[in-house]
Amino acid sequence: MPRRVSIGFVTILVVCVIWYAVTTGFGIIPSGRFPSPAETWSAFTHVSGRGYGGGDLTLHVYNSLRLVVLGFLFAIVTGVPLGLLMGWSRTAEALINPIFLIIRPIPPLAWIPLAILWLGLGDAAKMMVIWFSAFVPSVINTYAGVRNIDRPVIEAAYMLGIPKVRFVSEVLVPGASPMIFTGLRLSLQASWTTLVAAELVGAFYGIGRVLNVAQQDLYPGMILVGMIAVAILGWGTTRLLGVAESYALRWNTAALAARG
Repeated sequence: MPRRVSIGFVTILVVCVIWYAVTTGFGIIPSGRFPSPAETWSAFTHVSGRGYGGGDLTLHVYNSLRLVVLGFLFAIVTGVPLGLLMGWSRTAEALINPIFLIIRPIPPLAWIPLAILWLGLGDAAKMMVIWFSAFVPSVINTYAGVRNIDRPVIEAAYMLGIPKVRFVSEVLVPGASPMIFTGLRLSLQASWTTLVAAELVGAFYGIGRVLNVAQQDLYPGMILVGMIAVAILGWGTTRLLGVAESYALRWNTAALAARG
């Protein structure tokens, strides 16, 4: 791990040196097209101190993070159970899958006009779009995870007469966990991508709002600050999900070994 961290730090340092060289050192890229490190830092202090786009950076980050977390969690509590149900029950699959196949190809951003029409320009519309973007990967991967469970394991559980609740909690969920977390990672990435696009339309606060106002003001330094903020938040939330995944999979392995 320390070696990987060192390599990552060196990579970031090299990128920063190249960035400085092409913008400030040699002037290869005009500041109007891509901001220099100094201009980006100035934009960062601007939005952090005086504020920009209706609020300071803390307010924008909080609003965006809140929308992503709520939309993502709502997608989990709806998508994962639906995927388990479709993977477990042929009847449920036959009933739900045709509808799911119809809505699955629809890009999440295509729901923005309808979400605004239904829910207005507030946070509810953005959460709906984020929910849909995260919902689809969670359903698909959970369904695939259940289908990939070894058939002898399921048959053994049926032969032992395990109650349905225990069957779900002790067979389906542990067996499908690797694919479930794969779906959650994809869902989280989709949530951040969709958030920025949703906040570009009718947002009062949020990183997407900063990007939208900065684009209108022709303020490349602020645009880059917004992009970096999204990258850091996306990386941080993905790391937290990775920690949860490691714990859950390790716990499932230990529990299965104890029962075996």
